[in-house]
Amino acid sequence: MKTPGWILLGLLAALVIALAAAILRTLRMPRYWSDYVPDPDPTRADAYARILSAMVRYETVSRRDDPEPEKFRGFHALLETLFPTVHQELEKTEIDGNLLFFWPGRRHDRPLVLMSHQDVVPAEGSWAHAPFSGDIADGKVWGRGSADTKCTVMAFFQAAEELLKAGFVPEQDVYLASSCTEEFGGDGAPKLVAELQRRGVRPFLVCDEGGAIIQEPVSGVPGYFAMVGVFEKGQGNVRVTARSDGGHASAPPRRSPIPRLAAFVCSMERHSPFRKKLLPEVRTMFENFAPYAPFGLKLLFGNLWLFGPLLELVMPLVSPQAAAMLSTTAAFTMASGSDAYNVLPQEASVWVNLRFIPHEGMKKSMKKLRRRARRFGLEVEVISDRDYTGSADIYGKPWDMVMDAIGECFPGLPASPYVVTGGTDARFFQEICPNCVRFAPVTFGPEQMHGMHGLNENLEIACLPGAVDFYKTLIRKNG
Repeated sequence: MKTPGWILLGLLAALVIALAAAILRTLRMPRYWSDYVPDPDPTRADAYARILSAMVRYETVSRRDDPEPEKFRGFHALLETLFPTVHQELEKTEIDGNLLFFWPGRRHDRPLVLMSHQDVVPAEGSWAHAPFSGDIADGKVWGRGSADTKCTVMAFFQAAEELLKAGFVPEQDVYLASSCTEEFGGDGAPKLVAELQRRGVRPFLVCDEGGAIIQEPVSGVPGYFAMVGVFEKGQGNVRVTARSDGGHASAPPRRSPIPRLAAFVCSMERHSPFRKKLLPEVRTMFENFAPYAPFGLKLLFGNLWLFGPLLELVMPLVSPQAAAMLSTTAAFTMASGSDAYNVLPQEASVWVNLRFIPHEGMKKSMKKLRRRARRFGLEVEVISDRDYTGSADIYGKPWDMVMDAIGECFPGLPASPYVVTGGTDARFFQEICPNCVRFAPVTFGPEQMHGMHGLNENLEIACLPGAVDFYKTLIRKNG
């Protein structure tokens, strides 16, 4: 049946009116600039850089099959020389290389947990500065762990050190926590959580790594922004397998294992089965970007009531990182097949790393993956999986405290919630604290982002005083 012309005309008129309203609204929106630039006391920056350098020089690579708690106890001995007052005045608990310090406050109803991990990933390849040199050059500390995340371990220990030396007594209890198994998702953080549960501690706020002060968080939105992670996507590792009777490669049959897997991979890449959706936290993020964006993006981000579906469509072209906040993702990471050039495999596999989004979650996402795999005659084996975490309340008092601390320590720096697409130790603390935020108060430009888990990891020393001040401010504000 043909749609009557007057209905089409009415729809067109409604669209024109909506578009005109969006443009008018955008024109009336204020224009802001992110003008934050680290401007530290060079004496403090140099002193903190030397401390971080010493920490980087002590190699703390963690391995799932060889936890090496004694290596981390050696690192703890270094921490004792770097932060003597913390070790003299706070109660230290060490559990298999994982650290927990307790700083009693005047009250105990709103405990604060500051945390980040000691361990680092292996360093391979050819580096401009040796990966465990801790070199200070070109205004940066170089080496594995400088950015991920010995910088934040240094910053909250130094914050406590300076406050203790000044005779400060916190209004509320403070815990400094650091696991040595974060990089492989080990049992370090769960052991720290179990210890806090044994003591009956229910934190008011947990502040871990995950977000940071990021340069140009979305392509086209200039300047630095404090991106504060509010929850983590879940994660699954899956093996997808195709089977056959094998045979000689000189007479290949149709639908042999590798072409079936290739067709499956192309199908997932071209037509993802996972639904995109603007979650409230992601919607808030884009709306926060709008006043800082050029007109085209401001029109898009500032009028999601109209352009939400368009944003869901084009975001993969604008920013893969932002696009990953809209849906479950599937990344194909490994493959296996025949052991010989001229033999068809009886079994071939690809491995998929999935990141689950709340509006579909682990069970629904896995169901969609299995359904797609069956179309190509494939088997699905789950190697490991876990669902997404709960979200911090972006309207609650703990969130306000973090926003206030950012505003006080980093004048001119806009702040926004965002979704952590990787994994952190904070997910284990969700069991005892509903407000776990993921924010490392250090600046990451493109060079630092590329260096984490890659070559030439480094951190600008100019951002270190702000990081220390942020943790001092959080401790002071939790009253």
